[in-house]
Amino acid sequence: MQEDAPAYGLWMLVVLNSAIFIIFAFSFFKPQTGRDWRSFGAFSAFLVALFAEMYGFPLTIYMLSGWLQTRWPDINWLSHDAGHLLEMTFGWKLNPHFGPFHVLSFALIGGGFWLISAGWQRLYEAQKRHELATGGVYARMRHPQYVGFILIMLGFLVQWPTILTLVMFPILVVMYVRLAKSEEREALAEFGDAYRNYMKDVPGFVPNLGGIESKARHRGGG
Repeated sequence: MQEDAPAYGLWMLVVLNSAIFIIFAFSFFKPQTGRDWRSFGAFSAFLVALFAEMYGFPLTIYMLSGWLQTRWPDINWLSHDAGHLLEMTFGWKLNPHFGPFHVLSFALIGGGFWLISAGWQRLYEAQKRHELATGGVYARMRHPQYVGFILIMLGFLVQWPTILTLVMFPILVVMYVRLAKSEEREALAEFGDAYRNYMKDVPGFVPNLGGIESKARHRGGG
């Protein structure tokens, strides 16, 4: 049974947590172009919406309170722990911060930040040399930074699902896919056949674990 006191209305925590994660993501992504700022701004809006419900006003809990209280009457749905809806509804009896969904969320969030950082480093080095970025994580997928943002958002959804962020998530995924296609049109115009061959060898969003070299060997029969 959940005995925690209500833990909302903490707007300073909303501001603090939003700022921490936005600044942290900024340090990894380092937006430069207008497209970068649009993708980063949308991601920031997702974080603000998330933390507003996590510490400010639990809109999702209020909207689902009747159904939740009927199905799980022993849970205090206005406690902070109850906001971990997946942990609660799947019957995790201990501290939800150590539950399987919470652990999975940390893995997704950490992996997303790593992709953003690794992608930016390779892209920055290639841009300095006016070359196509194909090394490192770019040998596995063409859009690691957008995949990183998607993984981070997915991780937060697993940890603390809300109606608003569930609505925002597919919209932002579509936006990132469109931004990626726009980038590819520019890359094709700049690099031509080199980028066309790169597109044949490396998938856009789902990593090729073998990398460019294994694809080339496969086409050559090696």
